[in-house]
Amino acid sequence: MKYVVLIWPTPLVSLRYLVQSGCVEAGKKTILSLYLWILFTSIPTIVKRVAMFLIPNEVFTRYCMYIGKRGISAIDQVQYKKWLRYYLDFCDKYPVPAANSDRVRLFCEKLQEKKQSKAQREQAAHAISLYFEMIRHDKATSLQATVSRNEVPETKADSPENDSDLQIAPKLQSAQLQQSSSRSGSSQYTEAGYQEKSRSPEWDAVLAAMAAEIKVRHYSRKTLKTYANWSRLFQRFLKDKSPQELTTADVKEYMTYLAVKCNVAASTQNQAFNSLLFFFRHGLKREFGELRDVPRAKKSLYIPAVLSRVEIDAILKELSYPYNLVVKVLFGCGLRLFEGLQLRVKDFNFDVNILTVHGKGKKDRTVPLPESILAELKAQINVISELHDRDIAEGYDGVFLDDAVEAKYPKAPKEFIHQWFFPMKTLTVAENGERRRYHLHESDLQKALYYAVRRAKIPKKVTSHIFRHSFATHLLQAGYDIRVIQNLLGHSSLKTTMIYTHCVPVRTVKEPKSPLDL
Repeated sequence: MKYVVLIWPTPLVSLRYLVQSGCVEAGKKTILSLYLWILFTSIPTIVKRVAMFLIPNEVFTRYCMYIGKRGISAIDQVQYKKWLRYYLDFCDKYPVPAANSDRVRLFCEKLQEKKQSKAQREQAAHAISLYFEMIRHDKATSLQATVSRNEVPETKADSPENDSDLQIAPKLQSAQLQQSSSRSGSSQYTEAGYQEKSRSPEWDAVLAAMAAEIKVRHYSRKTLKTYANWSRLFQRFLKDKSPQELTTADVKEYMTYLAVKCNVAASTQNQAFNSLLFFFRHGLKREFGELRDVPRAKKSLYIPAVLSRVEIDAILKELSYPYNLVVKVLFGCGLRLFEGLQLRVKDFNFDVNILTVHGKGKKDRTVPLPESILAELKAQINVISELHDRDIAEGYDGVFLDDAVEAKYPKAPKEFIHQWFFPMKTLTVAENGERRRYHLHESDLQKALYYAVRRAKIPKKVTSHIFRHSFATHLLQAGYDIRVIQNLLGHSSLKTTMIYTHCVPVRTVKEPKSPLDL
């Protein structure tokens, strides 16, 4: 999505957008241009949210002339121009393969997901084929006009075997590379929350000491952020009271405030308690003491929601690439959200169809790869390889790596095996100014899933974690032993896995029977 500012006196720019979009026929340009002139005279500046980018004038004009020479009727020309715009926008938004045949196939699959008829898909494929044909027949002209963030490259040869070179190469322009992704450049790899200085230098020093202890123990960055945020909230509650004067009574007062005044959930209260416990022990370097008579939120029995296979298939049908593949991996392997998004190329072993998962608490496990999506997974590896080659050519600084891996292996960020399996479309500018590639952001998947669930009309609260719940319950229904499922999920305690026995009726060989029925 882009914000395009339309400023008088440039109504022809907006007119060109409407004509290319198929919103108005070419014969009505004069009337519409006059209307836009009056509109822009009354409203000097209009900000319009545009979902697709404009085809460059040179490319658009040549394509109109070419399809006219090929005998496409004036009525169909409007549709052909629309399909070309949709296709170029599709190539711009998603990391697609280099081969044009694969690109067109994925584009037609997306059209099918959007309920386009077979005749419409065939017309779209023909419109795109004429575009490639136009490029092949124009070897002398260099098509370096920018199509939004992408460029149209020079063609290498007028031969069918070089069709893979006729593509919209997603080269990031220098201005774009100096910006972050759509989330202002900060990423999970920025330990925000404790570096910000407060009015109390004493508190800042204690939080810095606590952060150092967390890093020494190799806790996750999310743990660091959570503990730091709770410590800051505790600081505000006490109105910057000196850390050296803190007592157990202050903690008791704060926990009572959370339970009685804020009515927080039991899990939230436990999280705050553990954060302050770590703060006292490793920040202040003294024992926490006992907390008696502190009201605690009552913890209820939580039974997770699960989806049937029919419901999962309905959601997958409404998701487009790459989000549909992410959901297939989450459900097919029983992964948590970040376990799936943080997969790297080296985690896939296609020789034995095994996936290595780096779980919570630095605990690794292996799970079998779903055989039904092996072809899609291997195709994704090819997409990553092509994206990696382009990144290397553009001179990027590599991907983000955990801990001190990069210090030990300086070349590791640019090596193919360390590339994200689900990479973000754009590069991220790190705090030191380096251009790095981050994995697909969780908010992008959550947003796509939100709308897919509503289009599929699923009457349940669906989050990315529900696919992990469904993985466990479906295996239970299939008769797999609970301890096998425990190992696949990476649970330390069997009690955690046992919660899934409450989700659906389970029939296994261990189900007790009355002796009278034996």
